[in-house]
Amino acid sequence: MAPVPADARTERFRDSVREFIAELVPEGWRGIGGLDDTAREKFRGAVRAALAERGWVAPAWPVEYGGAGLSAAELIVLLEELAAAGIPAGTDNDMFGISMLGNTMLRWSKPELLHRFLPRIVSGEYVFAQGFSEPGAGSDLASLALRAEADGDRWVLTGQKLWSSGAHMANWMFVLARTNRDAPPHKGITMLLVPLDQPGIDIRPIRNITGGTDFNEVFFDGAVTERDLVVGEVDRGWPVAMTLLGFERGENALHTPVRSRHELNRLIDLVHERGLASDPDIRRRVAWCHVQVEQQRCHGLRTAEKLIKGEEPGPAAATFKLLWSEYHKVVTELALDVIGPDALTPSGRPSPNWYHTDDPGAPNSSASWTSVYLNARAGTIYAGSSQIQRGIVGELLLGLPKEPR
Repeated sequence: MAPVPADARTERFRDSVREFIAELVPEGWRGIGGLDDTAREKFRGAVRAALAERGWVAPAWPVEYGGAGLSAAELIVLLEELAAAGIPAGTDNDMFGISMLGNTMLRWSKPELLHRFLPRIVSGEYVFAQGFSEPGAGSDLASLALRAEADGDRWVLTGQKLWSSGAHMANWMFVLARTNRDAPPHKGITMLLVPLDQPGIDIRPIRNITGGTDFNEVFFDGAVTERDLVVGEVDRGWPVAMTLLGFERGENALHTPVRSRHELNRLIDLVHERGLASDPDIRRRVAWCHVQVEQQRCHGLRTAEKLIKGEEPGPAAATFKLLWSEYHKVVTELALDVIGPDALTPSGRPSPNWYHTDDPGAPNSSASWTSVYLNARAGTIYAGSSQIQRGIVGELLLGLPKEPR
């Protein structure tokens, strides 16, 4: 039998995804944004379990680790169809456990560690948060001070992490720790996997500008982890961290374009609702946003090809981080201009998400748009500030000299 053409296989896969969605959602479904908070969390849990059963929580991972081994085209189809139906592809913490840590472990870890952790991350048994930034080590990550000292068959951790998103919902954390205080700043750092449910760890939520408490400060006072729970090599964690940050910025290119397209469509609906569709300035600004979203889509296609080939996003991921985060400031400013004075007294349901956009199917309320507007500012800071991204682009992609210190 002749092999099925790639495009035909892709469309067959699209049909299977649509069948999966049809069995999952009730009649009259408009998207998860139409559910209240309780129903939303219940639905997200059910969806994640169904996706994990098919390997679609980590669709690009090998099947042996709980993934589905999808092609780049199939990966994009899956994300497109879930987004079009208003269905989340996972939970907020999956960004840390799957997009960031799991992909990094596939690059740096031995098979025994992969078999121990990756299937449990996919199943949801292990929920991860990120432990990188500290009070004195944000953009200058190499100045981190949290110590991990070897003690027999374990590490003992002392210090603090800051801005740890979702740590209050996690039971594990990947932590950058200083394991050799005599080494230069970029040396003597190790990435450790640390269980959070133990004495010696104190997680304290921080309230942000929207009123939410989605990120935290985490204190380590004699907390421990096993000696062999090291990603990469001891004292050589800096390149491992750079791989992970590349995935943080790069794999966003898979999900962000579909979120951005959905959000822009909601904004266009809002423009019509407010009677501003014929306003020339509004039309010009919406057209500019459309071009930016199409650029994001092209980045996403390129990133999918890299991930399927097992390639790291590398420094080029900084260009996408700059593109989407700076764009999101502009598009949400436009939304508030469309809403007008109503933005001063927001009403309706604010967005439950602490990054990117509101959920598909969410009402076009002033509270939704103002909360997303406020969160958009944080997007130019977390995962590396825009200034840091410009430095990466200038030095590593364009070959410009380093800035003087």
